[in-house]
Amino acid sequence: MNDGEESKRELRGRLLKARRALGEAARGAAGPSVRDALLPRFTAGETVAAYYSVGTEPDTHPLVARLRLHGVRVLLPLFLADGELDWAEYTGVGSLAPAGHGLLEPTGPRLGMDAVRDVAAVLCPALAVDRAGFRLGRGAGCYDRALGRVGPRTPTLAVVYDSEVLDTVPTEDHDRPVGGVVTPGGGVRLFRDG
Repeated sequence: MNDGEESKRELRGRLLKARRALGEAARGAAGPSVRDALLPRFTAGETVAAYYSVGTEPDTHPLVARLRLHGVRVLLPLFLADGELDWAEYTGVGSLAPAGHGLLEPTGPRLGMDAVRDVAAVLCPALAVDRAGFRLGRGAGCYDRALGRVGPRTPTLAVVYDSEVLDTVPTEDHDRPVGGVVTPGGGVRLFRDG
């Protein structure tokens, strides 16, 4: 294991412990705050690649539901055995089925790994994001590969709690930065032309 991998593993452990220690009120308030920060940025007819949060992640369920209600097409990821992400449209809670690791995935037609190329924005999970846009994920690299498929002008935003925006996170050559961050207390903050 190289120094970057070791540093990431240690930081992941600390961040996951802190998330578990968050009170129910803080976790409950995160979803509506994230929804309210992002909803005005999208209009009917656009397509957004998002994710359906699990566990102690900031809750994206209110956002995903409201985007669809407002006529925004929402794509959610399907995790493939090789570590890539495929995408399918979210058409309501009934269109989701249990998948590995406690995830819920859409059951509709698969749109392919390149479905994120021309979306209006990509929202990604993270455990932390630094001020240069580098995100610390769970370690599988799925989103780094997906971010490599995103068009050059597509905004990419990581969704984290306010305390998870750090000065720096450990990086490796394969890590891809996001253009901004969304937090419950700080709303949307862009790092560069995101």
